[in-house]
Order: sequence, then structure tokens, then C-alpha cells
Amino acid sequence: MARRLLGRPELGALLGAVAVFAFFSVVADAFLRTGSFSTVLYASSTFGIMAVGVSLLMIGGEFDLSAGVMVTSAALVAALTAYQLTLNVWAGVLISLVATLALGMLNGLLCVRTGLPSFIVTLATFLMLAGLNLGVTKALTGNVASDSVRDMDGFGSARAVFASDVGVAGVEVNVTVFWWLLFVAVATWILLRTRAGNWIFAVGGAAASARAVGVPVARTRIGLFMGVAFCAWFSGMHLVFAFATVQSGEGVGNEFYYIICAVIGGCLLTGGYGSAVGAAIGAFIFGMTNKGIVYAEWNPDWFRFFLGAMLLAATAVNLVVRRRVERPA
Repeated sequence: MARRLLGRPELGALLGAVAVFAFFSVVADAFLRTGSFSTVLYASSTFGIMAVGVSLLMIGGEFDLSAGVMVTSAALVAALTAYQLTLNVWAGVLISLVATLALGMLNGLLCVRTGLPSFIVTLATFLMLAGLNLGVTKALTGNVASDSVRDMDGFGSARAVFASDVGVAGVEVNVTVFWWLLFVAVATWILLRTRAGNWIFAVGGAAASARAVGVPVARTRIGLFMGVAFCAWFSGMHLVFAFATVQSGEGVGNEFYYIICAVIGGCLLTGGYGSAVGAAIGAFIFGMTNKGIVYAEWNPDWFRFFLGAMLLAATAVNLVVRRRVERPA
């Protein structure tokens, strides 16, 4: 039983989360206030939703460096098409969904058909999307941000779905927190209770062996890239309806934070190992550190130092634990 528990990929992240929570509870008086903790959960959820898709992709042995700017691309497609074509914002939401899933499929197809590493393919996609986001936005609006969609038809109902606040025991909690938990639950079910989950682990662990026993390796990889794209679409919709306008330069660099959340949560860079729950815990650690430094009234420049230290520590702990579990009894 103990050996099985030690083999869980999220164990190291859980211990780290307890340590981070205890640390900021002591050094930051405001950290445990209900309103402050709601902010921590919100920060965790905005990165956690993306970390779910990224973690499944990493378990499948691939990376997506375009994930950060894809969120902004999804938001811009929804805002620009709805505003420029004077459509109901829900039409922009649906157009954005189709376009974003197509981007994910393109990433997957390029990796599968060319045999190039996903690092190279998605790095190229990242650069192209970053340029398109800025160039198209400036061409259509004359500046680097989309026009506001706040007064357009459907904005209120879309905001209720993607960016509203929900009262829980007298505390306002953003709806993204509940969506995040749902995404984690669905991803965990897929990984542990479906044939597709077995395929994901098999493809990430040994693609050639998986192909030899009939696993649809190409289809699985394309589906995982489309999963990341779906998470990016959802995060982009939150961006649009939380702020009503989108800055075209946003999202650059966030892809590394998503990967960090997944790695802290126990996903291996080599694939074949990890969990959505671990990625959620990694995102929670990210949120606690991000806001805890502010509540402790420290210089926020230290945030990346702490994040890097936690990444290194989590990776080392996961490596040690896995080696002990794999050691013959």
C-alpha cells in the first residue's frame, strides 16, 4: 500500500503544496483571509485550466510552446470577429472554438506527418501566432488591443458562463475555479477509466511499442494537441469576458508556466507518467506563491526565483520517489 502511494505522481506536489501553504500562512497575515484565498484560487484556476491540457499532452510525450499565445489568439478571434462583423458575441465564441481547434489539429498533424519534434513545430506556431495577433489586431483596430465588446449582444450571458463571480458562504469565487475542478475531474476520468487514457500513457511511454499492439498513435497525439487547444479556447473566452478587450501581446511566456505547473505536479518531460490532479496541485502552488508574495509584502521580483526553486525541488523529489518505487523489492 505504501509503495503504491509513493508511486503516485502527485505525491511530491501534494507535500510541496502543504509546505507552501504553511509557509505563507505564517509569513503573510492576509493569506488566510477568505477574500484573499479566493484570489489565490482564481489565480490558480486561470493557469490550472491550461495545465490540465498541457499535462495530458506531456504524459503523451509532447510539448506545446504555442499554448500561451493560443489563449490570446482564441480571445482575439472571438472579440474581433464579433465586433468587426457586428455579430452576437456567442457567434464570435463559436467561430473562435472552430479556429482554435483547427490550430491544435494543425500542430498535431505537422508533428505526426513531418516527424519533427513538437518543440520545433510549436515554437514555429508560437512565433507565427504572436506575429498574427499583433499584426491583424493593428490592421483592424489601429492599435494593439481589440475593441471593447462589453455593450454587444450576448455579452452578459457569455460573461456569466466564462467570467462571473459566484457567492459561496459569503465569499465571491470566480466561476473559473469551478470550471477548473470540472476539467481536472474529466481529465482524470479519461486517464484512469477510459481506453483513450491507456493510449495516452502508452504513446508517451513507448510510441513504437504502442503502435505495434494497435494503439492509434497518430490519432492520440492529434487529439492531445486539440485538447490543449480546447483549454486555450476556454481560457481565451475568460479573458474576453472578464476584461471585454484583449491586448494582442498577452500570453507570451505563459506556456512555460503551464509546463511548470505540470512538472511540479509530477509529469515527466520524457512522457508516460503524470496526472491531471498533480498538474492541478502544481497550479495551486503557482497561485499560492504568486499571491502569497504579494500578501507578504515582498518584492514581486522574487516570484520567478521561488517558482524556479520549486520546479527544481519538485523535479528532484519526483525523480527520487520514482526510482525508489521502480527499485526491485
